Amino acid sequence: MTRGNPSDLQPFDPEIDMIFHRLVRHHLVPFEHPKHYVIGDFEHYSFEHSDFEHSENKAQPPPRERTLREMAAPDFTYESLCIQYPDEDVPYVLKTGLILLIPKFHGLVGEDPHKHLKEFHIVCSTMKPPDVQEDHIFLKAFPHSLEGVAKDWLYYLAPRSITSWDDLKRVFLEKNFPTSRTMAIRKDISGIRQLNGESLYEYWERFKKLCASCLHHQISEQLLLQYFYEGLNNMERSMIDAASGGALGDMTPAKAKNLIEKMASNS
Repeated sequence: MTRGNPSDLQPFDPEIDMIFHRLVRHHLVPFEHPKHYVIGDFEHYSFEHSDFEHSENKAQPPPRERTLREMAAPDFTYESLCIQYPDEDVPYVLKTGLILLIPKFHGLVGEDPHKHLKEFHIVCSTMKPPDVQEDHIFLKAFPHSLEGVAKDWLYYLAPRSITSWDDLKRVFLEKNFPTSRTMAIRKDISGIRQLNGESLYEYWERFKKLCASCLHHQISEQLLLQYFYEGLNNMERSMIDAASGGALGDMTPAKAKNLIEKMASNS
């Protein structure tokens, strides 16, 4: 079929024409003014391929600007928690029984964060499945151990700023055991004295509890024993001197601690 032979043209179909115009009205097909041709005694119209491409490549309208009301509406996209959990070979979901047993820390004055960490560690270690790393359980379970202002503090930490259990312990102690408290306990340790009427056992237990309340006091074992010995009353000091043959200072810290422990338990 040749383009210039009018006899080869298809007869006009009004139904096809009607469908085409309906599609144009609904913007389902692009519409450009047709090219007008006169061939012999016939007129016909054709659409070039480039006309459709031009319509498809038109620039998209800019996005609609938000109204003041839309800008003032609350944003319900919540940021991630501060803890970035590590990838797990075996996905682990906390059991309800474990969550119920976890000790609580409220961030109140007088609470001992070191004691809380110890109790938390005991509970989680006891219920640890054999195929899950301890640190993964600690990271998942620790938020359930916080209440009140302590939990508020955790939520306000920067998203994904905690990547390990050591990170979480460090920021927890920095918040709830500030440097000023550490310095105060160091001062109490170095200046400890046996009270009137206090037995050797009671004095020794009070001293150990004071040291345990600040595990990062950074006082050597030798100095700790020296502070304890200097704080003894005269009678108890004489008894320890006699038991050590007057050579407590010549003992190793472990042996000296053993001697005091035995004497205290028998007092």
